[in-house]
Amino acid sequence: MTPNDPDATPWDEMIVVGRIARAHGNRGQVIVNVETDFPDRRFRPGSTLHAAADGQPQRLEIVAARFHGGRPVLTLEGVDTMDQAEALAGLELRVPESELPVLPPGSFYHHTLTGCAVRTVEGVDVGTVTAVSGSSGAHRLLVRRAGDPDGSTGEIDVPLAAPICVQVDPERRVIVVDPPKGLLELNRRR
Repeated sequence: MTPNDPDATPWDEMIVVGRIARAHGNRGQVIVNVETDFPDRRFRPGSTLHAAADGQPQRLEIVAARFHGGRPVLTLEGVDTMDQAEALAGLELRVPESELPVLPPGSFYHHTLTGCAVRTVEGVDVGTVTAVSGSSGAHRLLVRRAGDPDGSTGEIDVPLAAPICVQVDPERRVIVVDPPKGLLELNRRR
C-alpha cells in the first residue's frame, strides 16, 4: 500500500466499489465482496483502488486478479503475506467518481439516488432516499418517510422500476413515483 497523492480525490468523495472480505491463501491474496456492476472492469491487473487503513487513505495497485465463486481474488502490490492480507479484512475499496464508466440513459449509480426527495405524481412528499438495495433487476429505494400527521416515521421500500419511478432526476435530487394503490402503505416499516 502506498500513500495517496496530495491532489487525489478526498476519501469521503470517493465511491465504494467493494470490501475486502478476508485473506485468501498464504501469499497475501484477498477476496473482495463486490459493490459495483462492473467487477470485470474494476478488478483487473493495473487498476488502482483506495482503502483507508488506520484512518489514512492508501492506494492499492492490483497486480493480479481472478474470480472465484463470483468474487474477485486479488493480489495487491506490497501485500505478500497472509498476515498483511488479514490486516486489510473489512476495508472499503473506493475509487474517484471520475473513474466510473458513463451509464446509458435511464441508468443511475446508487450513490446519485441517495438523498433524493421522493414525491408522488400528485406532489405528495413520500420521503428521502437513504439507500438503494437489492440485486440487479430487483433494486429497491429505501425511503425515510416524511413525517406522518400522527408524527410517526419509518422507512418505505419502493421498487426501482420504470412503471413506479416515473421520473428519476438525480441532478435535481427528485424522484417522482406513481405507485399502485396501497403499495406505500404495504411497504412501510417502523
